[in-house]
Amino acid sequence: MQPRVGLFVTCLVDLMRPSVGFAAARLIEQADCTVVVPAGQTCCGQPAHNAGDPETARALALETMRSFDGCDFVVAPSGSCAAMLRLHYPALFKGRGDAEFKAKAFAERVHELTSFLVNVRRKTATGARFEGRVVHHDACSGLRELGIRSEPRQLLAAVDGLELVEGSETTACCGFGGLFSVKYPAISTAVADRKIADLCAPAPDLVTGGDLGCLMNLAGRLNRTERALPCRHVAEVLAGELQAPPIAWRDTASP
Repeated sequence: MQPRVGLFVTCLVDLMRPSVGFAAARLIEQADCTVVVPAGQTCCGQPAHNAGDPETARALALETMRSFDGCDFVVAPSGSCAAMLRLHYPALFKGRGDAEFKAKAFAERVHELTSFLVNVRRKTATGARFEGRVVHHDACSGLRELGIRSEPRQLLAAVDGLELVEGSETTACCGFGGLFSVKYPAISTAVADRKIADLCAPAPDLVTGGDLGCLMNLAGRLNRTERALPCRHVAEVLAGELQAPPIAWRDTASP
């Protein structure tokens, strides 16, 4: 029997880039799984958690966990949301009896998309094709909290026609950081410019990443500096879901 995988779509994907959700679902199905998209899912609670509002974060966490009852795995096309579900839910409910037990059990079933494909389903290729040079951006949460680095690169390197290239500062932040980019716009912009310069150095045709927030931030800054370097979520390339245009400035409200 195929495992039931609950797709945690994420707020940004749902509202700004649904093609990423469809691409993620296709990839999970290709990994011999049954995809379930619970209608009751909502925000993971990360914005409230980061803003110092644990009560709201806990309420959202409880709703999320209820939504995915009966799923063997929960997969998110986002390192930051996956980290929230996997690492911060247990911390939010620490010392709260049965709720802590449920949060820990839920967290054990949570995976970021590329990590799930490579480490759980043992996928080494997706059968996709893309002609061009691709540089991959590692989002901070996926890299630093979940240790995801080789998984997207392994899958991208197996895409027919794709040449994977690297900058010199692969672990550098894009400058987004959620509320950070709002509270400290000058610093955020400077960090983004440095990251973009590094991404552009190997002359890629496309930037990929595993977090839509980072990609929207980079795409917005690329547009404002008039650099013609398109951005796509890694799931779109791996699934061959390239009908939607690359992520553009209009996908982000950043100034």
